[in-house]
Amino acid sequence: MALEIRQQLRQAQVPIMTPQLQQAIKLLQCNHIEVMQALEQELKENPILEVAAFDESLSEQENDSRSDLKSLEENAEEVPQPEREVIDPDWESYLESYGGDRGTGQKDSSAQRPLENMASYSETLFHSLVRQLQLSPIERDDRRIALQLIGNVDEHGYLDIDLQTVAVSLGVELERVERVLTEVQKFDPTGIAARNLRECLLLQARVLEEPSPLAVQILEEAFEQFKKGRLDQVARKLKVSLEDIKQASKVICSLNPKPGSSFHETDTIYVVPDIYVIKVGNDYSVVLNDDGVPRLRISPFYQRELHSGMASPAARDYIQEKMRAAAWLIKSIHQRQRTIYKVTQSIIKFQKEFFDKGIDYLRPLILRDVANDVEMHESTISRVTTNKYVHTPRGIFELKYFFNSGIRHGNDSIASESVKNQILRIVKGENRDKPASDKQIADELARYHIHIARRTVAKYRELLGIPPSSERRQKF
Repeated sequence: MALEIRQQLRQAQVPIMTPQLQQAIKLLQCNHIEVMQALEQELKENPILEVAAFDESLSEQENDSRSDLKSLEENAEEVPQPEREVIDPDWESYLESYGGDRGTGQKDSSAQRPLENMASYSETLFHSLVRQLQLSPIERDDRRIALQLIGNVDEHGYLDIDLQTVAVSLGVELERVERVLTEVQKFDPTGIAARNLRECLLLQARVLEEPSPLAVQILEEAFEQFKKGRLDQVARKLKVSLEDIKQASKVICSLNPKPGSSFHETDTIYVVPDIYVIKVGNDYSVVLNDDGVPRLRISPFYQRELHSGMASPAARDYIQEKMRAAAWLIKSIHQRQRTIYKVTQSIIKFQKEFFDKGIDYLRPLILRDVANDVEMHESTISRVTTNKYVHTPRGIFELKYFFNSGIRHGNDSIASESVKNQILRIVKGENRDKPASDKQIADELARYHIHIARRTVAKYRELLGIPPSSERRQKF
């Protein structure tokens, strides 16, 4: 049979990722704060978009664009709010505490702004060390070396650079760098700029208010044995009694292995929930967090300009393009809210026992279960539940928290998070002198009809940040 090349036309449906669809997918996987930032950026770039007041009535066209939220509004239950006591404010006292200075005369301390209303400043470890460097007797020529060392102190207070590297980069002798490091290690907090754990503890042990020569000797001569908890070997090596070694070990354990931990290098990041789950009677109501989200609309001015017929063809094309982008953005936001609402309702339906009784009743759940329930694709459920948090009567959880693999529990199955909680309880209630091994924890779980292997216990223990039994044992 001869081979030949032919051209053939055929119609087929294939998905195409248009820019509008990409925008909708991106908004779907954004959390509350990221959505607010995206809307703020869009308001700057698209002049057609405006922020409408919440008490302002919408036009007929805007009502049509919100029709996809009609089912959401009909299903949402109004949560009764408790009556609040109306307090008549004391304006005179308010003005005395918060009012600006209107006169040039000196005021007493009661007229100043309260201290709790002033912004606090948290000094970083780097700034603290630089301030101490400026007040130190280190010579001017050596301060360049000291500043290089301080800049390479990590968040825990350890020196994160080799001294030979510092000497080569600054073109100085290694002995000079070591001498400057000795001066920097005298700064507060004690133990700062140490090169390893042993040096950090030694710096602190040598300046204790109640000196312990044996603790210093242990760190200098038998640190490896001490670190492994072999106190009997330490006693034989130093030729002292085991009781004296235990007393010195208590002194070492009272030292701070991370001297820089008292300084917070970054601000606290607070979790803003996207959904609130409120218990009303025996049921749970889902309320979306719209706090701070602007109410978008299409500008009436540009609508009139488009239909007036006075705009140039280029201006009309520009307005129409921006208007289509604005309408799609508004629709995408509403679709995102409706999707999150439906997925959260489905999670509550599957995990109602968790909300009623606690973590021990968390059931196994996979993305396919929720996807089949709400008639959506698994990838959509994955985007909705990623990096989004829900505020519930049981606390604040990421939506991914409710999806767990199943572990055999008698004739039924139990969620892996519930098993982790059981392991945590066993470890908290164990004897510190004889902590439970992974095999003993597995046997204890079997008493509750939870059958898992020892290696599974080890995996869950490591995820919980629990050290092995050899490290949990109380040695003195």
